[in-house]
Amino acid sequence: MVFHPSHTPQATIPARGTNVVGVRAYNERLILSLIRQHGSIPKSDITKLTGLSAQTISVIVRALEADGLLLRMEPRRGRIGQPSVPLRLDPDGAYSLGLKIGRRSAHLILMDFIGDIRAQVQWTYPYPTPDIIFHRLETALREVLAVLPSQRHERIAGLGIAIPHELWNWADQVGAPHEALDAWRNLNLQAEFELFCHYPVTMANDATAASGAELIFGHGHDYPDFVYFFIGAFVGGGIILGGSFYPGRRGNAGALGSMPVPVPRRDQPGNEPPRPTEQLIHHASLFRLEERLVTAGKDVGPLFRLTGDWSMLEPFLDDWIEEAAESLAYAITAAVSLIDFGAAIIDGAFPAPVRQRLVERVCMKITEIDRRGLLPFNVIEGGVGVNARSIGAASLPFFARFLLDRDVLFKEENLC
Repeated sequence: MVFHPSHTPQATIPARGTNVVGVRAYNERLILSLIRQHGSIPKSDITKLTGLSAQTISVIVRALEADGLLLRMEPRRGRIGQPSVPLRLDPDGAYSLGLKIGRRSAHLILMDFIGDIRAQVQWTYPYPTPDIIFHRLETALREVLAVLPSQRHERIAGLGIAIPHELWNWADQVGAPHEALDAWRNLNLQAEFELFCHYPVTMANDATAASGAELIFGHGHDYPDFVYFFIGAFVGGGIILGGSFYPGRRGNAGALGSMPVPVPRRDQPGNEPPRPTEQLIHHASLFRLEERLVTAGKDVGPLFRLTGDWSMLEPFLDDWIEEAAESLAYAITAAVSLIDFGAAIIDGAFPAPVRQRLVERVCMKITEIDRRGLLPFNVIEGGVGVNARSIGAASLPFFARFLLDRDVLFKEENLC
């Protein structure tokens, strides 16, 4: 029987926030977004960038300061005129909760207004079901909220959730009974989570959330156009064009796990010349490493912990890196041939040394592919890391209440 959170008591779960975390007016959101984008910026520069009058900027800034969302920094003295006073976001001005629901583990974080994680809780399971998530979530919420004084709970903007698309379709790959994952199929997740925790809830695909985290907190300022791969139990990703996430007309752009790639050479039977194709998800996903470990009777626990040393997974880890790198090299080259990306960024749910090794092998594999007609591009490590999906989820309430989407911001080249 599926556990329904709407049937549970709500005692001591904090109530919805006050107008301090209410949805801001457009000009307020524009100013907050510019300050977030630059880290710190004086009012005079905000006036130039937005085209708003100095008086309007002053009124809005005073209101944002009164609400505890902005802080004044030490004055910067120039050669001429009065010193400028940069403004920055107050880390304690607002908080957000982010929940990543994965195929093997869940991760809940409390994030402050500048993107730092204040508290986190992770729990693992053989496969995700609604009752497993909701039974543990109530305790997890209490644990992360305990780091905040009770008077600051009203500054929590909401709960963002990152969850795989159509989770119920992956029962065979995660070794779950079909009826167990079918419990997700007809569940109104947003309504159930809002009823459970009494916070506004925003949802996104897990790979989309990770892409957003890379755009906001990673290399989004370095590459206006990039293709992003996040490798978890399954590989997914996203497309960033002009400094904005590109969802596609039907919302399914960046379905990189479905990209056809040649079957890696080591998996070819004999010396047959044809190389059939399979989807990238079958070769660049961590479930392939898990399969190798299970077959060898090895412990798979390290795969699902947030931190740890994966050196004990050798030689299976090296075999997986080789397979994943070959498939990713083809996928990246194909993506660059379609859209002239300046970079491909690879991140995942693994320790940084594993990510480094994988990226190095991808770069080597790309040199073996015919790239005539393509301009040079970079393949680099992600700038966020294992928590990208959770951080991306926690960013969703901030954009819903305080910030503007990057595609409506002035672009960096036009800011001078």
